[in-house]
Amino acid sequence: MWLAISIYLTVGIYLLYVTYSTPFLRIKLQEEHKQWIIIDPYYKEWAEKQRIASGDIVLDIDGKNVNELINITYDPVIRAANELTLLKDNGEIIHIHITPFDIPGQLLYILILPGCYYLLSLIISFFLYRKKRESTLINLLILFILTVALAYVSIGASSRLDNIGTIVNRSSMLICLVILIHFLRDYFLFLNIKWLFTKNIKILYILPFIIFVLSILSIVYPFTNPLFSQITLGLFLILLVVILGILGIGYTKYKTPQLKIFLLSIIIPFLPFLFLFAVPEVFFHRSILSAEICSLFLMLIPFSFIFTQLTERIFDMEYFISRLRYYFNFSFVFALWLLLGLYFLTDLSMTRLTEIFFFAFLSLMALFYIKERVDYRKRKILFSTKGDYIHRLYTTVDSIGRVGKIEDLLGRFVQEVGLQLEMENVSALTYDFQTHCVTFINKSKDYTQHQIDEVLLERLSLGDIKKTEHFYIAFIHQDAQYKRILVIDHKQSIYLKDEELLWLELLLLYLNNFIENTKMVKELLDQLKHMKEADNQPLPWLNKLLWLRFEEEKYQLAQELHDTILQEQLHIAREMDMLMHTKDIKAIPFQLVKVHEQMVASLSDLRGYCESLKPPLLDTLGLNAALEKLLQKIHKRADFLLIYTVDRLYLEDERLNLMVYRLFQELLNNALKHSKATTVEIHLLGTEEGFEMIYTDDGVGCNIDDIILADSMGIRGMHERVQSFNGKFVIETKVGEGMTIRIQVSETHYSQSSAYRILHRPTYTIRG
Repeated sequence: MWLAISIYLTVGIYLLYVTYSTPFLRIKLQEEHKQWIIIDPYYKEWAEKQRIASGDIVLDIDGKNVNELINITYDPVIRAANELTLLKDNGEIIHIHITPFDIPGQLLYILILPGCYYLLSLIISFFLYRKKRESTLINLLILFILTVALAYVSIGASSRLDNIGTIVNRSSMLICLVILIHFLRDYFLFLNIKWLFTKNIKILYILPFIIFVLSILSIVYPFTNPLFSQITLGLFLILLVVILGILGIGYTKYKTPQLKIFLLSIIIPFLPFLFLFAVPEVFFHRSILSAEICSLFLMLIPFSFIFTQLTERIFDMEYFISRLRYYFNFSFVFALWLLLGLYFLTDLSMTRLTEIFFFAFLSLMALFYIKERVDYRKRKILFSTKGDYIHRLYTTVDSIGRVGKIEDLLGRFVQEVGLQLEMENVSALTYDFQTHCVTFINKSKDYTQHQIDEVLLERLSLGDIKKTEHFYIAFIHQDAQYKRILVIDHKQSIYLKDEELLWLELLLLYLNNFIENTKMVKELLDQLKHMKEADNQPLPWLNKLLWLRFEEEKYQLAQELHDTILQEQLHIAREMDMLMHTKDIKAIPFQLVKVHEQMVASLSDLRGYCESLKPPLLDTLGLNAALEKLLQKIHKRADFLLIYTVDRLYLEDERLNLMVYRLFQELLNNALKHSKATTVEIHLLGTEEGFEMIYTDDGVGCNIDDIILADSMGIRGMHERVQSFNGKFVIETKVGEGMTIRIQVSETHYSQSSAYRILHRPTYTIRG
């Protein structure tokens, strides 16, 4: 790796020096009667200022006669020069001195951006190397970033026909894609996904080697340069199509979010170079945009790795990718529309149009981002003629939440709706599915004057607000027997605006949850009351259950502290006592250093116990960061191969995050202490309604009867945690054949579970 970075530093500095040394001109020539005549200056505005025009005869380039330059014969273009001597039509000879700052766009595209990209890629490579030095995947990513940077930086030197620049440019264009395929092969294996291309990746490394040899050959035979350039672009096109196919088919087949991230963050930057330069150059021998402009998108690659490696633990990666895609789509379409309009309505050059396009595109991206941040800061304010709806939602929810009975909830809700919407004819009705009777609650006026459609009442579902001829009808809550509906009589003269309907919809969702929670609490209290009345005594079993649970936890903690921290502290105390009575003064500093090291180790263990009791990362950086740290600690202690995948979960109930962490903790600790396995796999997979956890090992396993008779504290604790959220807990094990544990939890299921399920004694599902 250090060899690769050293080569990158040496070659990159040389390429930047060549790029900065001479201005890039790209003036096309044509030979007539052994004279080279200008036919098309690339920078037309600059050429007019320098009195360079089509038809001028080129005499000297950088003090050398144009006929002495061999490359002009095979490539009739003045690519770079500091001085030109021209013969005008009127016989006047003019001498032109050129600096890079004279030509528009040179400062940005040729000088600033290549240097910034070169340094940025170097910094990111150092960052990745320091973070995960032992990872083969990270090393391949570093090589990929460095070769892409060399391919971009070498464009300037290659366009000036510098021999080393040409060799580096052609070779790095292909080797970066081969390294990317190599990385994808290992990444597919890491994700336990079937690889979709050849397994012998080493064969592909022959392609950049062949181009390297051909580029050296073109130095001896300059006339082969155009042919070898076409071959390089063709191979580049084929490899990029292969990568697109691998990622596209892989994501379509397996729906893995990691492949989606790579498809967006790695392949998209190559697409402008592919479709605006490589494909037109190969098939039509004329590019739409120059390689320098198309390659600007390659700068997105290092930034994508900053997001992937640095920000995954700080904020939601998927959210920001979706935001960037959202900004990109709107900004790109409008900027492209503006470009087309300027192209047909003005006579601006393509270079100027490209600059306007990028300026508009980036400006719109920044505008959308700033707008979203401002909207987020002002999210509590929705201006309207009636004031701040979001603030009113908070106050209304707070008011309703103070009520304890369902009837009172509905009454307070109707009162608040009428008050906030300034409407009198508001009521809640209860629809009985069996009798088809409608009962009004807290009605202010008689609604029988208008008939309510019973079919509409039956079809209403959560979140629905329907407008009929005389009423607004909205769903409140439904159980097995009743459906509760909100009715607002608009008298064909009052219309609720969009923000009022949004306010009402959110309030209805809150009310539905309030009613559900109130029913659950009432059922639990009724059952406890029934048990208490049946025994005519308090519920000692409940107190005993809680007390035993606390005592078991305290016993385990005390045992751990006694066997570890306490013993170490006693040993340190004995060491200090010996130092206090020693007569060997010279040995005291050395002994103090040893005691200090023991104290630091003891404090580290104590900190580990504290983090085990309450993981701090769980509240600060989230579940994924806490699990990553736990897995790293297990990896250092384990003598088995640990394979894991952790999906990012989107759980509404924060308690589930702690439960997932505890399950991981218990499963891995059991693997360390009891499994004697050589390979342990643990996978956390996100589902539509919750999560699934799969643990497997190839250890000693156990007998089913032994688990039941021993009533293992670890197994029982995990099962009770899962059962408390109405989840599924399945064990499959045999002696000598390892163990498999599957856990499934759905937020929908446990949120609708009854109080009986909470109190009911759990039963194990065990398969041998």
